[in-house]
Amino acid sequence: MIVEMKNICKRFGSHEVLTDISFGVDSGEVVSIIGPSGSGKSTLLRCATFLETIDGGEIWYMNERAAGTDTSGRVEYVPQKDLHRFRSYCGLVFQQFNLFPHYSILRNLTDAPIHVQHRSREEAEDTAMDLLRKMGIADKAKAYPYQLSGGQQQRVAIARALAMRPEILFFDEPTSALDPELTGEVLKVIRQLAEEHMTMVVVTHEMPFAKAVSNRVIFMDGGVIVEQGDPYEVFENPREERTKQFLRVFER
Repeated sequence: MIVEMKNICKRFGSHEVLTDISFGVDSGEVVSIIGPSGSGKSTLLRCATFLETIDGGEIWYMNERAAGTDTSGRVEYVPQKDLHRFRSYCGLVFQQFNLFPHYSILRNLTDAPIHVQHRSREEAEDTAMDLLRKMGIADKAKAYPYQLSGGQQQRVAIARALAMRPEILFFDEPTSALDPELTGEVLKVIRQLAEEHMTMVVVTHEMPFAKAVSNRVIFMDGGVIVEQGDPYEVFENPREERTKQFLRVFER
């Protein structure tokens, strides 16, 4: 199993935003997380990628524990040098692209592989150009983010995450900032990655996409997992009334 989260709890002050969340993702699996805004989906991804610390539970990557609750009830993370290794297992693609505006597209892709992973410039640039070709934007290598459309910027963000060679990619509503035409461009790329058996967790409001591409769908609401299972079962025959209410909105 690539990642396993067990009994995850997360609080901001007195407000608990994640309550007893447990799920795992196997190699090559695509898991979509759906649910209303404010249900904890983005916070869950930020905890999984170590951008937020958990307040309870355990996080495992590649069958090694990265964080967990000790005998006193406090959460302990592995030492920083080990945490760096765990972070290398995962990549995160944000809603708002988060590209470096003062870097060229090529440098956006090569900076971390060179300075964090200590790969040679030649290797990093070869990998970057291969990824840009895959995304259909190799001609934009010398451009800057402001010169690209939103769909092109999001494809650069996906390429940048892939350049780090992660074991798993997390997507936090990757099309929410895009218009319908540009949304199609980005979903096409994610579909292609799914066909290549890239392990992915995708937070999305694109229900037809989640149904078509996922191996498993998780429905969250109020900081808990309400229902999860096979995409067809969740969308066509949901067990929980809250899931049915949520999906009715998308049938109109």
